[in-house]
This record gives sequence, C-alpha cells and structure tokens, in this order.
Amino acid sequence: MASSITKDRTVAALGEVWASLSELLGELSDDEWRLPSPLPGWNVQDNVSHIVGTEAMLSGEAGPSVEVDRDAAEHVRNDIGVFNEQWVEALRPMPPNAVLSRFRELTDARLAALEVMSDDEWNAESFTPAGKDTYGRFMQIRVFDCWLHEQDIRDALGRPGHESGLAVDVVLDEMSTALGFVVGKKAGATPGQSVTFALTDGGAVVRQLHVEVGDRAAVVPDLSEPATVTLTMPIGVMTRRCAGRVGADDLLDQVVIDGHLELASKILANQSYTI
Repeated sequence: MASSITKDRTVAALGEVWASLSELLGELSDDEWRLPSPLPGWNVQDNVSHIVGTEAMLSGEAGPSVEVDRDAAEHVRNDIGVFNEQWVEALRPMPPNAVLSRFRELTDARLAALEVMSDDEWNAESFTPAGKDTYGRFMQIRVFDCWLHEQDIRDALGRPGHESGLAVDVVLDEMSTALGFVVGKKAGATPGQSVTFALTDGGAVVRQLHVEVGDRAAVVPDLSEPATVTLTMPIGVMTRRCAGRVGADDLLDQVVIDGHLELASKILANQSYTI
C-alpha cells in the first residue's frame, strides 16, 4: 500500500533540518570539518557531501564519474553505498566553505521546488531507499537521513542539539515504519506479544510507539492489553541504535526494561535495521 505523507509538514521538517545544519556548519573551523564521524570512513565534510550528492541527484544532476574501490572502502557494502561514496570522493578535494556553499545552494533550490510541487507529483509512485512508494515517502526518508547525519556531525564535534521539534517527530514517524520488522522478523516476537517503545526527552516520555504481533507484527496507535515489554530510552538512544550508529551492546545503560526480559534482549540485540 502506498504511503500517504503530508506534504506541508514534511517539507517544513526538511527545511528545519537544513537550516539547523547550515547554522551549525557555518560555525566550524576547517579542522572541525575534518573530524571523524561515527560513520566508518567519513569525516564531517563527507557527511555533508553525501547530503549534497543526494539532493543534486534529486535536482536532476548527473553523478560524478568516480571509481570506488570497494576492497579499500570496507564501509561500502551495496550499490547505494557506491553512489554515496562517489559523491563523497568527488567533493573531498573541495575546501569546506565551497562544500557549504554547495549545500546551501542546493537545499535552498530543493526547498523552493518542493514547496510548489503539486499533490499529484508528491503522491506519484517513486523509487525510495525503502523500495517503491510515493515521492512523499522518499522525502520523509530524506528528513530521517539528513537529521541522522546532522546528529553524526554533532557527535563528531561534541555539540549536541536539535533533539526535539518537527523534524524529530517526522524522523520517528519514518522509524516507526520499520519497527514491525524489527520486533517480528528480526527479534522473532510471537503472536500475542506486544512492545512499547517509550521515548524520552529530558527524562520525560514524549512519544510512545507500539508494536502488536498477530499474524504479523505491526505498529498500532494503542495496545489492546498491557505491553509484553516496555523499552524506555531517550530519543537519541533510540535513533542511534536503530540506525546502527552504535553497537548492539552500546548505550544499554540508558535503556530501562519493564516486562519480558528475553523478548527485550532479542529486540535490543536486533534493533539496527538501516542499510
């Protein structure tokens, strides 16, 4: 079934992420642009170059003709990874201020194009990193991707921020699309079991995501009975673990388990799902 994604909300979230990144990047020294990020093989500038490359592609630009040595680049594991690495390698010789100018130019143009896009175009079938869906779903994934890379950059710099707001809400919407897969397929939850992810900001629960297992595991608005297990953790812990930014055993000291310990252990061991 094609996803129905609200255009104005999603475009506003993209604008929020790009504005936050633009402000952050404008404050950095050249040395900070070269700091290693949580992503193997990529520094701060490489994360920005990846965003530039994807938005350039979506603007209709041809990709760079760069050969990627997959034996030397162990972090490149698939065709999408090759595409990403071509842009990263092509922009590595550029000075940081030129990469930032390119980022600002592209994201401004993309935002203007999205704002005038018709509903038919927004809801049209499109390639997405999650398979065929609507163009709107692709843009929801772009919020997810750009925000995660903002957090990668902030982690590299030791400058936490932008951990709440519209963009984060959209990120969690996108992450919820994979939680049935995580709980049912990867963790092997059985019919009748259910899971609540209670996500906190500043210690207070601000969002709950529920997964119920029947014939298949699916995200539901509410549970019909108390959850088999509730996993409470900060939003930043949830996002970093699901996106594979940390190992399965990392940040567990910030996760509170209430309920079925065996199921909780299976979920936490298999929480990462991104490619």
